[in-house]
Amino acid sequence: MVQSILKVPAPILREPTTQVPDPTAAEVTTLIRDLRDTCIAASGVGLAAPQIGASHRVCVINYPQGKPLGPLINPEVIWTSEGTSVLEEGCLSIPDVIVPVPRPKKVRVKALNEAGESVEIQGGDFLAKIIQHEMDHLNGILITDYAAGRKATEAEGSS
Repeated sequence: MVQSILKVPAPILREPTTQVPDPTAAEVTTLIRDLRDTCIAASGVGLAAPQIGASHRVCVINYPQGKPLGPLINPEVIWTSEGTSVLEEGCLSIPDVIVPVPRPKKVRVKALNEAGESVEIQGGDFLAKIIQHEMDHLNGILITDYAAGRKATEAEGSS
């Protein structure tokens, strides 16, 4: 079901999320469905649980659009490239704001899927940016933090 996307300054957008103990639980299945439906309805390329009011470590990637990747449940970055690039990013929770964000060009993530199975996803270029943007949401980080210069160093040095 399509949910309302929370906008800043909603406090949950700044809170780190909690691990999902059972990826196959009914509430997680519903959350994933709602994330997908909401992301697609908003013509987004990704959406994280806090953006619809849930403090769970879950996000969906809708890229290429119409062929969703994921969900990513309890994702963790296990590798990033040394090379970085800057891409202007927008956010469904911060309408009409575009921020240049430096991020690693490639990323590999380990997560659980809907069946609770471990999966690894590697993305480069735009997909890498989407994955990292959604994982930032799971950690209470917003693109405006990069504009303020508070996260740029961390993004360049992440591994």
